[in-house]
Amino acid sequence: MTVGVEEEFVLVDPRSGVTAAEAPRVLELLKDERGVVAEFLRYQVESVTGICRSLSEVRADLTRLRGRVAEAAQDAGCVALATGVAPFARVSPVTDDPRYRRLADRFPRLIGEAGTCGCHVHVGVPSRAVGVRVLARLRPWLATVLAISANSPYVDGLDSGWASARYPLWSRWPTVRPPSAWHGTAGYDAAVDGAIRGGKAIDARSVHFHARLSPLHPTVEVRIADVCLDVDDAVLLAGLVRGLVGTALAEERRGVPLPHVPDVLVERSLRAAARHGLGGPGVDVLTGVPVAHERLAEDLLVHVRPALRATGDLEDVRSGLWALTARGGGSERQRALRAGAGTPADFVARLAATTRGGDLERKAAQ
Repeated sequence: MTVGVEEEFVLVDPRSGVTAAEAPRVLELLKDERGVVAEFLRYQVESVTGICRSLSEVRADLTRLRGRVAEAAQDAGCVALATGVAPFARVSPVTDDPRYRRLADRFPRLIGEAGTCGCHVHVGVPSRAVGVRVLARLRPWLATVLAISANSPYVDGLDSGWASARYPLWSRWPTVRPPSAWHGTAGYDAAVDGAIRGGKAIDARSVHFHARLSPLHPTVEVRIADVCLDVDDAVLLAGLVRGLVGTALAEERRGVPLPHVPDVLVERSLRAAARHGLGGPGVDVLTGVPVAHERLAEDLLVHVRPALRATGDLEDVRSGLWALTARGGGSERQRALRAGAGTPADFVARLAATTRGGDLERKAAQ
């Protein structure tokens, strides 16, 4: 199974932390780099890995692209941050692109909160019909994926009280919802076409299910995650999502019945994951019983273990999950970075260094 990762970043002023509408300049500096593209707002850019066959390829691409974005941002007089929501004040200039202008015209009241940043993991599937059934099998695990990635505690300079403040902001868009348990492509296509005809989306690309069939590639695209704070977490996320898709494909081959997961429990579990993150309480969507998210993450690892073993990812994913649990999720680490920072500029520097990783993070923390 091939895997690819898209990461969205915010650009901010290095002194105030206020968003900086410098994406056009950053992209001009990176005009030789096909893996960095424009996003909806001019204080965002997105990186796109190649089609990868191993997590080592994913890691290499993510590391290289984060480095290039960081260098171009510095040359443009700003800083690139991997956080689900810009932590300080946000301005909202829309990127000068016909499709983005159509979105802005259709949903003008949502523009001010539109600049959230996610991590989208694509996994190749053999057909759209199989992909639709894979989506149904992902439903019980979407909240755990969100809890593992939750990385947006700050909004407008204040602690939002959420591990993923991106989740409630992003959920205001009319098509942002979990995938249904469709049994075939007819049901899926009817849901997408209905959203477009009903004015909830301008095209298939703006139908933002938490997990969907990619409108552009032969993949299942899992979109629920915040952009991860560092490369290690992003690689872990990619491995877990590929493991989930691989497990779903294996269940399809064996004829395992689709899980019955009530929509209300999926929504409850997602909200708990967004509120508390990996270190807090969650909801077991199969029983409705409150369970610690760390326990649900362990259950997820057990669930995907055969698929991870088949792709050679088991040790990388297992050690990555243990490390994440030990050091805390992105939101916890952001709060620790903020607590140790004397000024917005200091916090931005620490967050930028963590985004890029390596020795820079350790130096910023000293």
